[in-house]
Amino acid sequence: MPHRAPVHQAHAHHEQATHPAAHEPLAPRRRRNRGRRGRGAGSTDAGSPTASQPGLPAAQAPISRAFADLGVGETALEAIAALGYANPTPIQAAALPRLLAGDDLIGLAQTGTGKTIAFGIPLARSIDPSRNEVQAVVMVPTRELANQVKDVIHHLGLFYGFTTLGLVGGSRVRSDLLALEKGAHVVVGTPGRVIDHLKRGTLRLDRVHFVVLDEADAMLDIGFARDIDYILRTVPKQRQTALFSATMPTSIARLTYRHMRKADTIEIEPEQRTAAGVRQLYCEVSEREKFFALRFIYEQHGLGRTLIFRNTKIGVDRLTDQLNAAGVQARAIHGDLRQGQRDRVMQDFRSGALEFLVATNVAARGLDIPDIENVINYDVPQNAEEYIHRIGRTARAGKQGASYSFVGEWDLDFWDVIRKEVGEASLEYLKLPSRWD
Repeated sequence: MPHRAPVHQAHAHHEQATHPAAHEPLAPRRRRNRGRRGRGAGSTDAGSPTASQPGLPAAQAPISRAFADLGVGETALEAIAALGYANPTPIQAAALPRLLAGDDLIGLAQTGTGKTIAFGIPLARSIDPSRNEVQAVVMVPTRELANQVKDVIHHLGLFYGFTTLGLVGGSRVRSDLLALEKGAHVVVGTPGRVIDHLKRGTLRLDRVHFVVLDEADAMLDIGFARDIDYILRTVPKQRQTALFSATMPTSIARLTYRHMRKADTIEIEPEQRTAAGVRQLYCEVSEREKFFALRFIYEQHGLGRTLIFRNTKIGVDRLTDQLNAAGVQARAIHGDLRQGQRDRVMQDFRSGALEFLVATNVAARGLDIPDIENVINYDVPQNAEEYIHRIGRTARAGKQGASYSFVGEWDLDFWDVIRKEVGEASLEYLKLPSRWD
């Protein structure tokens, strides 16, 4: 069984520390032999491009001693400085030494905790830019998250000299084919599109030595289990595998048992279960009267920019149609939309042209949406972790926000679990009118 090492976030923030002017090269670290490694995969970053070379992003922060103490080499330190990072987050502090040592790793942490850098630096250091072949693959559940991860890996590639390709559903296959013909060292994608290219014969993973599964629980929730299993059986067995997940359901345990070797498990406990500044309200309302409850809250509470969650794509589309018919500007976002449609929806929501965004759990993962004033759980989530993730979309950066949960007759069991997890004292009962006008 994997060894679990709990890690607490209490030590997450340290005073910014920098290297002295003449920093000595880091001592080589032990690495397990996991098969072929590129020239860039050694224990130090000697010979790799540095920020002093023209064309690389300029440093936004001093070189971080805190990252160096974790075993991070000079090239990665320059890349991190260009991103403006000074201190590692708890998941980075726990994961980097293990992954840099070549170990398989299971990391349990919430979205937005800095996981991409945690696996991105070890991945980048393992790539040999002189070999024009795919050497690492990162799989994520949604297109938006894939694009965010790809941007970070691309940034690291500027410093290490490798290229990154995104393969996601909703984009034109022809564009993928043109990019694949040119070649890439790292692929970041959704399992469905990666499988598509594997079966077409347009993507080869037989030289891969580094695999990352990010938001693994979300991938399994939306039915990617067989695709992930297929991909992991396609890549060489001699590889390093990192899996990150917010939760550890039985399906994840089976996956790790089947495809990972002596993996350590680290668990990052959040500083608090729910975000400060979120007023958590709930009401008990029958399923058929939830739309009337939404109308009441909209009229009485003056909702601003609002993210509404439903548990199914059909539910998202139906509610969006109802809102539009009632004269409320609302758009849907879920996995059936083409990438161009999703981009336009997100642009309108961020600009304020769109009042309500209706989404499924998975579609909302990875979305970078600032200044959400309210979150509405039109359907109660099926576990406490998802509830916390949903309401954490509001009250960010010290701002205030509110969440409203509609508890219907079929939601009572799920709601009891959530109520026990977040605590009765955190919840406010919202009384609705006894009859609708």
